Formats: sequence, C-alpha cells, structure tokens
Amino acid sequence: MNRYESAKALYQAEGIATEKALATLREIPISVHCWQGDDVIGFDGADSLSGGIQTTGNYLGRARTPDELLADIEKAFSLMPGKKRLNVHACYAFLGEDKGKVDRDAYTYKHFAKWVEFAKRIGLDGVDFNPTFFAHPMVKDGLTLSSPDEKVRRFWVEHGKRCLEIAAEMGKAFSKPCLVNIWIPDGFKDVPADRLGPRLRLKKSLDEMLSSYDKEYVIPAVESKVFGIGVESYTVGNNEFYQNYAASRGICCLLDNGHYHPTEVVSDKIPSLLAFYDKVALHVTRPVRWDSDHVVLFEDELKEIAKEIVRNDATDKVLIGLDYFDASINRISAWVTGERSMQKALLYALLLPNEQMKALQDKGDFTRLMVAQEHAKMLPFTDVWAEYLARENASENYFDEIALYEEKVLKARK
Repeated sequence: MNRYESAKALYQAEGIATEKALATLREIPISVHCWQGDDVIGFDGADSLSGGIQTTGNYLGRARTPDELLADIEKAFSLMPGKKRLNVHACYAFLGEDKGKVDRDAYTYKHFAKWVEFAKRIGLDGVDFNPTFFAHPMVKDGLTLSSPDEKVRRFWVEHGKRCLEIAAEMGKAFSKPCLVNIWIPDGFKDVPADRLGPRLRLKKSLDEMLSSYDKEYVIPAVESKVFGIGVESYTVGNNEFYQNYAASRGICCLLDNGHYHPTEVVSDKIPSLLAFYDKVALHVTRPVRWDSDHVVLFEDELKEIAKEIVRNDATDKVLIGLDYFDASINRISAWVTGERSMQKALLYALLLPNEQMKALQDKGDFTRLMVAQEHAKMLPFTDVWAEYLARENASENYFDEIALYEEKVLKARK
C-alpha cells in the first residue's frame, strides 16, 4: 500500500473522503494577481508605486515590458496546480499607439483584449479586474473619488465606469462573471477637520460609477483598509463605510486580511458576512504587523480562513484572490509559493471532520471538541497533498525549475 492509500484509509476511519476532498479542491478557482511580477509598476507610464502602498526590495529580474511580464506569469502558472484565474489592474493596459494619448478615464476593452487572449491560451478559468486609483497625477492631495476638486472626482468616476464596461467584456469572453474590486488610497496623514465630507463624496462617486453595469457578467466589490503609508490618521474607505455601502447597494464586500487592526482576523469576518451576503471576496496576503503584503504561507490564519470557506459550504460563494508584492525574493517563486499555500490550506480544511466537530459544539461537548481538533492536526495531510500534486502533474520541488529560469532569463534583464 502506498502512502496515499494508507492516508486514505486513516481518513476514511475518521469519516473523511479524501477523493471527494481532492475533487473539490481541483474545482476551486484562485485568482492570481499580475502585479507581483513587476512590483506594481504597470504599463501606462508610472515609474514607481504610490498611494499609501509600497514595494520593498530590488531582487534581480523584474519584468520591464509586457512581453516579459506575460512570460513570467506563464512560467509561474505552469508550476501552480488547480484551477486559476488572472487578476489584472487597469494600469496594465496594452495602450500601443494610444500611449500618451488616452488616459485612464478613456480606457476601453481593446486595451485589455490581450490579457483575455493570453488567459485563454494558457487555459485559465477567467479574468478579474481592478480600477487603478493610485500612481497617477490625478491623485490630488492623496484623494481620488472623495476629492473636493470636482475635476479630480469626475476623472476617477469615469475611470471606474470604463473599468466596469471592460470587465463586462472580460466576463462575456469566458461566459463567467468578472470580479471588479474597488480600492482607493484616499485619506490623510494627520487628524482631519472633516471626516464626514470625504465619505459623502465617496458615496456619491460610487453611486455614479455603479449606476449602470452588466449584472450578469460583473461582480462589483469594495475593499476597506485601516491605514496606509502617508494616510495614517484617516482612511475614507474604512470597514464600516464599505460594509454598510455594500449591504445597502447589494454588491460584494471584499476582505483583505492585511487591512485590519493586528488583533482582528478575517477568518472570523467571513462567516459574519456570509450571514448577509450571497458572495464575499478575498484578497489573501500575509501581514507582518501591518499591510506589508508578504508572500502567503501555510500558516495558522490562512488555515482558519480556509476552514471558514469550507465548513460553511462557501467554496462557490467566497471569491479567492491573492494580493501581495514582494520584491526582495524571486518574484516567480513568490507567486507559486503563495498559490500553493492557499491550495494547501483549502485541502487541509477539506480533510477535517467538520460536521462531527460542529455537532460536538452544538451539544456543548467542548472537551471532546478540543480533543478532536487536536487529533485532526496529526492526520497524514501531507500524503494527500502529494497525491494531489501527482494528479496535477506538478512536482513538490518547483524551486529548481524557477532557479533555472532565473539563470537563463531573469539574470539577462539589466
């Protein structure tokens, strides 16, 4: 009996079907972000990141052109098991002859059609999209949709409208909805004199943006944040604002697990939102004391996030996306490590006796529940993971192939 068959028997004795877990995992799409490959620079003219976020490190081989980024993404995706989507920011427009002539408030689907063609060519499940409300001259005094300058506010409203139109075409191309996540950097470094005014302007701007969009192919989401670099004292789009806005407008609320106070955990927020929302979106990162966007690892909070998705039968309700950008290590390895970590967490959750543990909790048998939880940690999860990789034609050792790519491709980039 090989190690998987032995593990399968041990799990079966606990009432857990490993074959069902493997089949389920294979069908859960993870949306992988394009911006890890070039440190969130994009294609539309920015030469650095701004807007309350930053990338640290200067590891060799950053993608400098669209062709280089596409090649790096293709290499990374070839080492990722499971179903994948591609998450694109608006600053990654293929502008061609329109560069310098067309700004973000006038982007159209033609500027992103190459992303759809690329995603189809490498066999992805779809494309998700994000308006880019940062790293642009029209971010005035740190504000976009909440700006008191009507010219600035209108520019960003129009950008949002164009992105919703583009997303509808992306959704149609795959016959599946496209998630459009709205995050803005708006806020103040020091204590503001007016907290309500910017939020009322943001509310107005969002209403104008969302006044008309294709509800069949577009899922709009709003993403909150506690603070950012340069906006430490006040964030316009905070958690309370966006959760109330999403609930009152019937749209999706996105949870980024780096965007809360250090003692808050997104795993606890997921079931709270599932009680009220048909869909919840995630941006999975690894915060170290703040929203530092470290590569996602197979750690406790990631396991808890996956548990809440699985134990609440929400694998089709929670839209999982990755969001980190680490320039201190090989960027392709960062992509692959993060995606595999998310898949490991989901498999770990699928291999838990969730129904039995729920029953123990409902009976108030907390002693036996604790014992069951500890026992589950010792089941041979790694043997099932190895079987999953084998069925996906993926090797556990992906580093050697990445190291070879670095030697042959990345080192040639000066």
